Amino acid sequence: MYPVTFGLRINQQVHDAPAQLEAWRTAEEAGFDHLWAFDHLNALGPDPTQPILDGWTVLGAMAVATKRARLGLMVTGNLYRHPGLLAKIAVTIDHLSRGRLEFGLGAAWNEPEFQQYGMPFPSAADRIRMLNESLTAIKLLWTEERASYRGRFYQLTDAIANPKPLQRPHPPIWVGGAGPKRTLRVVARHADVWNGAGKDTDETKQLLRILGEHCAKVGRDPKTIRLSTSQRIDDADAAIAQMRERRALGYSDFLLFPARNADLRHGVDAAVKLLPRLRREIS
Repeated sequence: MYPVTFGLRINQQVHDAPAQLEAWRTAEEAGFDHLWAFDHLNALGPDPTQPILDGWTVLGAMAVATKRARLGLMVTGNLYRHPGLLAKIAVTIDHLSRGRLEFGLGAAWNEPEFQQYGMPFPSAADRIRMLNESLTAIKLLWTEERASYRGRFYQLTDAIANPKPLQRPHPPIWVGGAGPKRTLRVVARHADVWNGAGKDTDETKQLLRILGEHCAKVGRDPKTIRLSTSQRIDDADAAIAQMRERRALGYSDFLLFPARNADLRHGVDAAVKLLPRLRREIS
């Protein structure tokens, strides 16, 4: 199995930029392996009118404000940006961070944002098809001197994309979601890391079996895909018990969500205090 890593998601909403910077630096100094923001236009939770900072812009700032921890968005919503633009943004962060970017991408889900901004919000099936095409195009832009691609939703014509990522062939790709028929097919084709799991151990085993079937169809060993899950830490004992179960199934990368409704500083402090225990008990 892959070695265990622990990450912390720091939602860049409600609190101002200095507080966000302090939270990221505190988490890095505490020893978290990777740090994450998210990608939305409106704040999540009961009050969408709360202030929220742009995720990729935050990553750019944190790329130069931190030194060691790996950085990413859990996860970028594919519908917000054309893959050509997203490839350029991600490469910029890879360079600013000196090769510490983890590239997370999902199909996007928060329909009210798209309604408010007058942006198309296709069916779930088409959103997954677009995710697959976007990843195909982005990988071409990252690896080819001139990239050409003709999909149903996206096209590239002899496109130039320089510089290339510092990480070769490209930053690790994380695909988020647990849809067995479509999303896991995209995971099998493109992901270095799958961020997802079932509601319980039995459902997770079923999803892993289905992922294995998709991998077999594309000629890929499922063991080449790292398994990641996001874990709330409201109840530390329960969280550790679930992480142990997931570890036994082969999961290696655990992302902590601070307790619901926790103040940013208190939430980060609680995660920092829990990290040494996680290092001892999850291996």
